[in-house]
Amino acid sequence: MTTFGHLEDTDIDIAIDDRDAGERRGMELAARIRMVAAQDPELAQDLVEQLISALEKATGGTFRQFLDSEGEPSVNSPDRNS
Repeated sequence: MTTFGHLEDTDIDIAIDDRDAGERRGMELAARIRMVAAQDPELAQDLVEQLISALEKATGGTFRQFLDSEGEPSVNSPDRNS
């Protein structure tokens, strides 16, 4: 690892393609939701549910199916709410 001034070469995050950029934005969103959850878990849960609802609407009702097919319980699943 090379150090340039105060930056290390590993600190530079340049997207190689659109997928990398999308993944980075997703990771940033997840980090922000975790910060909210640390201070207000109920608010974070509401935000996640609103986000999933919006994604469900944007994908024509297929987003929850995608989540379920990935092996994760859906937001309304009893496993998630216990």
